[in-house]
Amino acid sequence: MASPDGTTGTPVSAAASTPVDSVGSGAGAGATPSPAGAPGSAPTAPAVAPDSSPFPNGLMIVDRGNGRLIVVDNAKKIVWQFPVAGSMPKGLAFSADDAFFSPDGQTIVASDEGRHIVYRIDIATKKVIWSYGHYDAAGSAKGYLNTPDDAYPLTNGDIVVADINNCRILQIAPDKSIVRQWGTTGVCIDNAPRSYGAPNGDTPLPDGGLLITVIHGSRLVRLSATGQVIFDIHVPIVYPSDAQLLPSGNIIVAAYTNPGAVIEVTPAGKLVWRYAPTSGSGRLNHPSLATPLANGLVSINDDDRQRMIVIDPKTMKIVWQYGKTDVAGSGPGYLSDPDGHQPVPANVTF
Repeated sequence: MASPDGTTGTPVSAAASTPVDSVGSGAGAGATPSPAGAPGSAPTAPAVAPDSSPFPNGLMIVDRGNGRLIVVDNAKKIVWQFPVAGSMPKGLAFSADDAFFSPDGQTIVASDEGRHIVYRIDIATKKVIWSYGHYDAAGSAKGYLNTPDDAYPLTNGDIVVADINNCRILQIAPDKSIVRQWGTTGVCIDNAPRSYGAPNGDTPLPDGGLLITVIHGSRLVRLSATGQVIFDIHVPIVYPSDAQLLPSGNIIVAAYTNPGAVIEVTPAGKLVWRYAPTSGSGRLNHPSLATPLANGLVSINDDDRQRMIVIDPKTMKIVWQYGKTDVAGSGPGYLSDPDGHQPVPANVTF
């Protein structure tokens, strides 16, 4: 188990990294699928009719520019929205960048990195019922955060959050005590598991470990439940954001750049496929989260093109979209700087 300063026992040696910067053709400039049937090839996805819904229970979108969370159903109709009158503590505005459902389906945890605070929202009442951090005040002392990102609720009621500019990941209990810390506060050097250079992702894993996304050095670090390094790899993108683990053990990660990219890599850092068109309707502009779906598709919030999309890695095509490309808005079918999302789990009702 990691101590409060982020140290653990002797770390496992980091896996070798194989940077790859190739750009393919055929599926569009920058779209680079592996050969069909090759080891580590792109996941096989079923044929999907354009614009059919890949979200059987709906999709939550963090519509940051509009200061809201929305849930859209299969018909792209908004069926739930936050905040409403009385949702927020008096004097506080809502501008979350990421949000995730709790395992019990009763609450949502949302991070507001610009205001240095994390909220827990009750889905039924649409009210903030808990928060951590000081609104509009960055810090590293007890009770403070500095650019918190990816606050995930855990089954025991705790949350884990990537505290980017404090260069640490915290596990915080409901009573606001710090249960565990990964990384050393203020030490922003790539030296897992002792320190991390601006971690912006901290995805909890089924084995009790974490998948940490590190901006500096473009690194992905997988930790075991006891804090040991399973792999520590460089990925061939400039600004990795919010990496997600596939059942195969491979990783999907977005490149928060313009043009942007989404890639799949192996635990050794080998590129499996890259989606990175440099022009046209497929081009990404600062995508911050790519989520692998059960059917082999990948959902992406394409922040600065004002849309949510789903791509098929087999064909390198967009097969679903919500939001009008390059047009920000707040009306039905429009988004403004969508910065996060999550498919709605089956145990969540509205």
